Amino acid sequence: METCKVDTALEILMGKWKHRILFELTKNDVMRFNELKRAIPGITQKMLTAQLRELEHHDIVIRKVYAQIPPKVEYSMTEYGKSLHPLLDAMHEWGSRHAIHLKELEANESLKEHNA
Repeated sequence: METCKVDTALEILMGKWKHRILFELTKNDVMRFNELKRAIPGITQKMLTAQLRELEHHDIVIRKVYAQIPPKVEYSMTEYGKSLHPLLDAMHEWGSRHAIHLKELEANESLKEHNA
């Protein structure tokens, strides 16, 4: 009997920041650490480092270090990580539709309360 693997997939995306990091890396093929930090308001340097390390561990993100002074570090999605693009795109689209749906529900509730 096969078990549900949604948990396995969600483990990659769980947390407050991983999906935001992946969203930025799908829009930009390569990003430096500070570019990522600026693109994600509210994330701390410590948290960004931890989340990137977890994504590296799962072979979703690759970290490339250039031997120069000052050190230059770039992040990008691995070929394997790029297989998440359709899933992330679908979740983005669903999230957009859901936001509209919630606004429509709210408007309908307001109308019902007004007419009651």
